[in-house]
Amino acid sequence: MRDLAGSAPHPALGAFELGGAYDSGGREADADAEYRRATEAGLGTVDPERAARLVIQHASTLRNLGRVDDAIAMLRSAPSHPSIGAAPSVFLALALHSAGRQDEALRLALETIEPTMPRYNRSVRAYAAALTEA
Repeated sequence: MRDLAGSAPHPALGAFELGGAYDSGGREADADAEYRRATEAGLGTVDPERAARLVIQHASTLRNLGRVDDAIAMLRSAPSHPSIGAAPSVFLALALHSAGRQDEALRLALETIEPTMPRYNRSVRAYAAALTEA
């Protein structure tokens, strides 16, 4: 995979794909390094769709490495792209849960799902809001 990544048409693309391969293989520290390299090489300019996917993948890797606060910050500023839909919110909910912020995580998950529901929307919005009201 390193050879293929090295022959990519742009270094950012190669780093992103190599990061994904490391990620899939359970080599999170190596994936983190490649995802950072892809970002630094300008993936957002070269391929906005892959850049949006990179945020999801990189944040998930950071969460797995125990860097939950970094994952949360990354997901809060994730770019939107039709190819990833609500994935940033879903992965943010997972990161919040990992950070021990279960009520906030559940609220976000409910708020993410609610617009897709054919009914009970008002009730779900109210229940979600009540989770984090003080």
